[in-house]
Amino acid sequence: MKQGIAGLLIVLLSLSGLTLINCAYTVDETEQVVITQFGEPVTQPISTPGLHWKAPWWKVHKFDKRILNWDGYPSEVPTRDKKFIWVDVTGRWRIDDPLQFLQTMHNELNAQTRLDDIMDGVTRNYITRYNLVDIVRTSNRILEVKPEDAGDIAAETDYDKIEIGRDAITREILETAKKILSEYGIKLIDLRIKRINYIENVRIKVFERMISERKRAAEQLRSEGQGVRAEVEGQKDKELKRIQSEAYREVQKIRGQADAESTQTYGQAYSQDPEFFAYMSTLEKYPAAIRNGRLVLTTESDFLKYLKKAE
Repeated sequence: MKQGIAGLLIVLLSLSGLTLINCAYTVDETEQVVITQFGEPVTQPISTPGLHWKAPWWKVHKFDKRILNWDGYPSEVPTRDKKFIWVDVTGRWRIDDPLQFLQTMHNELNAQTRLDDIMDGVTRNYITRYNLVDIVRTSNRILEVKPEDAGDIAAETDYDKIEIGRDAITREILETAKKILSEYGIKLIDLRIKRINYIENVRIKVFERMISERKRAAEQLRSEGQGVRAEVEGQKDKELKRIQSEAYREVQKIRGQADAESTQTYGQAYSQDPEFFAYMSTLEKYPAAIRNGRLVLTTESDFLKYLKKAE
């Protein structure tokens, strides 16, 4: 009798434990939960972390509430001007309405597959509306220069002009995809064109055009630089001539003043003793006359008067 009661208690305790286990569930800080009964929701979505309770026959559906990454597959897309390119798009999303997400997607694996389809379709739809130049460029500027140095470069009259640009096209894709995904309880947070590759024949033509455009821009800059260089060199030559002219005039002025002072000093010295000056001048000329070779003079020559006195 006692053994039967003990066995019954064990069974009851086991059933109570299993019931308790089935009635309790935990919610992580990164999770949000939807409770259903036979496929129908019985409570509002739960995102408060901690221990929660439920009826044993209720089913717990857990979804991530963090921002998730989506990375699409590169796909070949034609542009409006019939250029084929490979486009690779990436984005970030999160489950905004877990109940709606459960009813439409059921799980995150299905959501990733649905994201691939939607994002590929929207991206393809917008890429085909624009020319290649709009997909690869964001503005009509080839060279980023300062406004005061831009000159005629900003006009870019020889280059293809974009209609809208890559950034604007990306925003259009984001807004359209965001409206579609909201029907599935998904909020698309961000989207970017990660990479664009050209097919082989397009790549060669694009590279050739890029090289040609950069060469034209470089030639224009080089021409403007040569003009600035000629102007600077002209200013330099003009300034150099002015400085040399002023310096020559100053030298001549100083030299004239020095000659005048020298002449005045000689004059004053000569006036004090003319005979001594004549004597010194003659002595200075003797060595020069003798070095020049043979010299024939008469005995009455004034040039020999000091030699006569020496005898």
